[in-house]
Amino acid sequence: MLAGSLQLPMIAHVVLPLVQATPRGVWGDNGPAALTTIESWLGRSPSTDSTLDRLVTRYLAAFGPASVADVQAWSGLTRLREVVDRLRDSLRLFRSDDGIELYDLPDAPRPDRDVDTPPRFLPEYDNVLLSHKDRRRVIPDGRRVPLPPGNGASAGTMLIDGRFEATWRLDGSDLLVESFDAVSTRDADAIQVEGRALLRFVVGEPGEVRISRRQ
Repeated sequence: MLAGSLQLPMIAHVVLPLVQATPRGVWGDNGPAALTTIESWLGRSPSTDSTLDRLVTRYLAAFGPASVADVQAWSGLTRLREVVDRLRDSLRLFRSDDGIELYDLPDAPRPDRDVDTPPRFLPEYDNVLLSHKDRRRVIPDGRRVPLPPGNGASAGTMLIDGRFEATWRLDGSDLLVESFDAVSTRDADAIQVEGRALLRFVVGEPGEVRISRRQ
């Protein structure tokens, strides 16, 4: 009887749509994992009319332009080529430098490649870094996303000019930024502006933004 009761939480994880609720993930604090049903969390039942077509278009809305392999890597599903082919006439088609077909929504924003891109502080495990099969557009070749074992990553990630070029973490009221390569004066000034805004949001009062190169 005891063994059977211990399996009930595991069964619930598999068969019920759940969300992880507070106190886990409260900013600056932590607690045991707490789960509840989607109905309880949203106050209504989830939609039942979702389709693979909608899944693909929702993915492209967030991460397009992307290939079929990218969608499959993000979703964990296979055989999505026929879904994308079915949607093909309603999508915008591009090709990568390697000749791979990339799809996007027709009215999605697509800034020019020369547009000025400010630095962006991302949290651990951010989907921007993890949601493509081919991550070279965001991550320079050979650079691994910092996902240490154990309880998770100890540092956030940072985009400079749209690419993963640094990590960051809080040290009391200060913000420590460690870059993989030398940072230009222009980028350093922009990091200072974004970093002070982040500190005001997290700590309530701006501390020091310290930029150094990873050893």
